[in-house]
Amino acid sequence: MINKEYYKAIFEIIKTGHWITDSVSQALKEDKITEPQYNVLRILKGQKGNPITVNEIQEKMVQRSSNVTRIVDKLLDKGFVNRSECPTNRRKMDITITDLGLSELDKMNKKVEAIHLPYKDNLTAEEAKTLEILIKKLKGEN
Repeated sequence: MINKEYYKAIFEIIKTGHWITDSVSQALKEDKITEPQYNVLRILKGQKGNPITVNEIQEKMVQRSSNVTRIVDKLLDKGFVNRSECPTNRRKMDITITDLGLSELDKMNKKVEAIHLPYKDNLTAEEAKTLEILIKKLKGEN
């Protein structure tokens, strides 16, 4: 039987995840960007100009979504990403972030960072590292 403390810890993790996601979504609302769109832009920035496919984006997303193609379409409409046919496989599309996408992402990052400012000192660096280790341990990652 699973103990009560385990369920209480899981409940707090779930609540905290939703609290963070909701806070980020609220901050991005005025930019007309959703949290998954923001996540895709961050993934593309991490590529440092190298193209990536929709499937590769999906694998790297925080919240795995079957709507990555639709998310990319919306970012394309905003001029934040480029999409081109992969030169080695015509069935795949290469996605990259545009200069406009990078510029807007920098603005969004500042808003998201501001969300965390009131909380950043609630945990010491050591406590934050311990929390990360414990969460990874819970997921079976070592």
